[in-house]
Amino acid sequence: MRLLQRLKQGFNTQKSRPQGHSNYAYTTARVRAMKSKLLPQETYPRLMNMQIDEITRFIEEFEYKEDVDELARLYEGVDLIEHALNRNLAVTFTKLISISEGELNFLISEYLKKYDIWNIKTILRGKYCGASTDDILEAVVAAGRLSYTFTSELAAKSTYEDVITSLLTSEYSLILKEYDGKNLSEIENRLDKKYYDDLFQAIGNPKSKDQKLFSKFIRTDIDLKNLVTLFRLKKYGLTDPSMADLLIEGGLKLKIQEMERMLSLSFEDFLVELENTPYWEEISDCCGPKMDSLIYVETRLRKLRLKSAASFSHVYPLSIVPIMDYVLSKENEVSNLRMIVRGKAVGLSDEEIKNQLVI
Repeated sequence: MRLLQRLKQGFNTQKSRPQGHSNYAYTTARVRAMKSKLLPQETYPRLMNMQIDEITRFIEEFEYKEDVDELARLYEGVDLIEHALNRNLAVTFTKLISISEGELNFLISEYLKKYDIWNIKTILRGKYCGASTDDILEAVVAAGRLSYTFTSELAAKSTYEDVITSLLTSEYSLILKEYDGKNLSEIENRLDKKYYDDLFQAIGNPKSKDQKLFSKFIRTDIDLKNLVTLFRLKKYGLTDPSMADLLIEGGLKLKIQEMERMLSLSFEDFLVELENTPYWEEISDCCGPKMDSLIYVETRLRKLRLKSAASFSHVYPLSIVPIMDYVLSKENEVSNLRMIVRGKAVGLSDEEIKNQLVI
């Protein structure tokens, strides 16, 4: 009942401060059970050999039955799978909030606000490109504070001005008021930075073991996000110093000053500099001056993120880390399923699809 109420209710601009004791033992036990139901790695080669309708029937046999059944009367084919995956992700993460308590609940809720940011950016992009409401909703994941009902109403607005007006009482209003219909990239960047600023504010000066672990988790996330940004900028020859504004401060091992210095380097010199970073060993075999695609390195960085979370999860079983490990694993499962379905829909080869899967 709490879960259904959470999905139906509107958004609340007030942050829920930690109340009572955190129930780590109970929540991590529930999360271990949830993780055991994720698709095993050997599933993906089987899915590669299936058609869209076969994939739909297959995922119904696992954790997506209710989602597919609920949406089958509205969608079919690729659209049905897309909406079912997004619905399942939202229900799953909302469940994490409903079963957790105290500081644990607060930190999970703050972390999942990334989906509010994602949804707002998706809707603004949709309005900018003239996308239909259905097309926008296909990418919406109501796993944060903004409910699906409210997000759907935003997606149905006629103009971006109407969207922003509806968000004037939200914590994003000061940033959104600066959107003029043209500076979308700037607004998206500022929303991303606010998200991480709010996370660090939520953590505060980490004193407890859990706060320190959560801080390390977030700071590693920033490192890898910045690495992807740097690769994209360097690969496409963007060396303007103003591009440094796209980088996010607060990383664990990559200092902002070091990354700003890399911006002025050629792509070849940039790779040489990366050899001195702690992440080079993980990506060195898929990097080179003549690399024609960033797919391999971005996939490798996503794998590194999963591996890092999993290793910490085993070391600290009664902490927030196993929960974050599950969140990343669930997101990865949905991403892999989406990649297979989208790839098949546009006629990508099995090899092209496989190269973008994180297994």
